[in-house]
Amino acid sequence: MSDVRDWFNSLPIFTRYWLLCTAICTLIGRFGLVSPLSLILINDRFINNFEIWRAATCVFYYPLSPATGFHFLINCYFLYNYSYKLERGEYDGRPADYCFLLLFNWICCVIIGLIGEFVYLMDPMVLSILYVWCQLNKDVIVNFWFGTQFKAMYLPWVLFAFNLIISGGGMMELFGILVGHLYIFLKFKYPQEFGGPELLNTPKILESYFPPQRSGIRWLRVAPIPRAQERQTRNTFGHNWGRGYVLGQ
Repeated sequence: MSDVRDWFNSLPIFTRYWLLCTAICTLIGRFGLVSPLSLILINDRFINNFEIWRAATCVFYYPLSPATGFHFLINCYFLYNYSYKLERGEYDGRPADYCFLLLFNWICCVIIGLIGEFVYLMDPMVLSILYVWCQLNKDVIVNFWFGTQFKAMYLPWVLFAFNLIISGGGMMELFGILVGHLYIFLKFKYPQEFGGPELLNTPKILESYFPPQRSGIRWLRVAPIPRAQERQTRNTFGHNWGRGYVLGQ
């Protein structure tokens, strides 16, 4: 148990509690400690009865059965793996930015769920985070089932096609791809490639709750100057003065 506790405490904060809430909500619904009907997104109860907790629990809860148990475990693996990679990779040292990413994707998933009357939103939420990582690491080679390998940029579409063929679904994966693409477009492509304003700036209130961490390597790292360029910089003023010597030697 100490090994499990150490592993759990070693996870970054948002991945840790996202995985924990998913396990808790799913298990209490599975064993009947709380009615599963109170955990899913039902439009009438959410809007008219103001049962706002459903917007969160519908992302964490997933109905367990012999037919869905394996899919739930796969979702948990994707959640842990790609949320961990984002939080310790591209968003390392910037917890407020990653929190805003999760909030933006969550709100978009809830809106889609309300419009399409989808009661479980774990699939699109997990796929949206996976899509963001894949777009930020397009050329990384990932492994899939049966030993297949391909670039990360194709992984979301492989998952969509796989679920479409195997289970006749795929709509949840497609909505997750849509949400992830919306974030990538508004956060990166629109201001960088189209010259538009930055529409997804992290609110200051999140930065006050989750200040930047100096241990992060991504947001503080400066690319080192190549040695040839360094020598050229030294010679800019016409002479290379050497390393020098202490007076008296």
